Amino acid sequence: QRKTMEGGQSRAIAPSYLAWSIFNTLCCCLPIGIAAIVCSCKAQNANATGDSTVAMDASRTAKILNIVGLVCGVILIIVCIAIKATQH
Repeated sequence: QRKTMEGGQSRAIAPSYLAWSIFNTLCCCLPIGIAAIVCSCKAQNANATGDSTVAMDASRTAKILNIVGLVCGVILIIVCIAIKATQH
């Protein structure tokens, strides 16, 4: 996605992944989700101020944290189901 600036220049808008970060915080892994929310907000703020380098770095970090949080959450759910299934 691109945003046109006043001088006719365009710059890339980094995705913030904020909704995904909130989902991960509430449903998967709280500590990693909170870190992802911080990075998502940092990406949004950097996009708003026009600092595309910081925005891209924060966006990449938020994405990685969200992937890690989701994987941890899925593994935790599978482990909990396996423990419940083996108990009688």
